[in-house]
Amino acid sequence: MLYIINLILDVGLLVAGRRLFWLFVAAAGFFTGVELTTRFFHGAEGLSIVVGIVVGILFAILAMALQRIAIGIAGFLLGGGAFLSLATSFGIARGEWIIYIVGGVIGVVLLSMFFDWALIGISSFAGASMLVRTLALEKPVAGLAFLVLLLAGLAIQFADKSRAEKSRDG
Repeated sequence: MLYIINLILDVGLLVAGRRLFWLFVAAAGFFTGVELTTRFFHGAEGLSIVVGIVVGILFAILAMALQRIAIGIAGFLLGGGAFLSLATSFGIARGEWIIYIVGGVIGVVLLSMFFDWALIGISSFAGASMLVRTLALEKPVAGLAFLVLLLAGLAIQFADKSRAEKSRDG
């Protein structure tokens, strides 16, 4: 069940992170809740799903009430998670917290400076890296799959943004 939820959220982030920013924020909460439950409580899949859903819902509510703050938090969590996931896929296992914090700070800075563009980039990056992780691809294939998925996510979201701007202007 967790595998299917992860696939749906990963693909959603990859192709619609900018448009569905609340999904972006809710996914950050879900993934963080699942990760914390798994790491600290070594909980069963059911407990991880429940904690992830509760945290995800709280983040989605926060996103609607305090959009910029919520997206900053999500940028940190997804940036950190994406960098950690990418480092793991390349076999880097040391300095997990440093990698997470660096990725998180980069996520916040990018979202603050270039909100729409950063949201597209970070959601595509997070969706691609987490999808590769969910699919449990081997290291040589994982890197290539990540790049292909990242480019596909960026292309889909940039095209969507361009269509939205043209329909708004035209």
